[in-house]
Amino acid sequence: MHDGARIEAFLEMMSAERGASDNTLAAYRRDLEDAAEGLSGAWGGIASAPASAVRDHITGLSARGMAASTQARKLSALRQFYKFLFTEGLRGDDPTGTLDSPRRERSLPKVLSEADVDALIELAEREADSPPPGIDPAAAVRMHALTEVLYATGLRVSELVSLPISVAKRDERYFTVTGKGGKERLVPLSARAREAMRRWLAARKERPNLADSPFLFPALSDSGHLPRQVFARELKALAARAGIRAASISPHVLRHAFASHLLQNGADLRVVQQLLGHSDISTTQIYTHVLEKRLIELVNRHHPLAD
Repeated sequence: MHDGARIEAFLEMMSAERGASDNTLAAYRRDLEDAAEGLSGAWGGIASAPASAVRDHITGLSARGMAASTQARKLSALRQFYKFLFTEGLRGDDPTGTLDSPRRERSLPKVLSEADVDALIELAEREADSPPPGIDPAAAVRMHALTEVLYATGLRVSELVSLPISVAKRDERYFTVTGKGGKERLVPLSARAREAMRRWLAARKERPNLADSPFLFPALSDSGHLPRQVFARELKALAARAGIRAASISPHVLRHAFASHLLQNGADLRVVQQLLGHSDISTTQIYTHVLEKRLIELVNRHHPLAD
């Protein structure tokens, strides 16, 4: 079996057994194909590369000027690949077993204030009621539903754009979403989000070519639903019209806002972890910076020796 076939077998396993998304599989493919170029040698290729060559390859990533986070991602792909080869009996050792992950700073997420979110969603609602020139009326109603649902739920953008229409038709306060690795979690829906979805369902019926789609946000795309890139582009345009710097906003920033604002208003970190669908609370702990001001205020207000 040549290297290409081994990589394909690995990707098939990640899809079938781990439930990896298309985006995750594409990232693994790019990283492993890049590594295969750097690990070709007398030993035959990436699958047969000795530990010393793998170590040199990882060290070389830093010399190429790659960010520590990118180096860590590429090493993670190699770890998973070699673990697969070892488990399947295609290799007798794991050459990444003794490699340390590159040290990286955990960057703080961009923060969008509650006032900014209010301004954004209020504009989306006004445009849904009365679309300005150049804005398609149905697209304006859709954008209002997208922003309300995203801020109410903290969904990943891929989860949001691929929501089934049944979520809106049931009109319930909670629904179940399948996230990374096929893990299900319960997600709440606010009354505002449910109303925005109802309005979108009505507007959606006026598009006969999309009316029968099983997706809540259908589109004439390969996936059958609104591409996340289209939503991101339309969100930035909405932000610009609301007087918010387009560079400071994205669907992921709205997900961050959902988590940050919950914590600022007293939510428990474990609850936020569950709502975001994080398997490890260390991922959620990146948001703890938003608690500093609140914690200081609590101590100053309630501690018996506080001035």
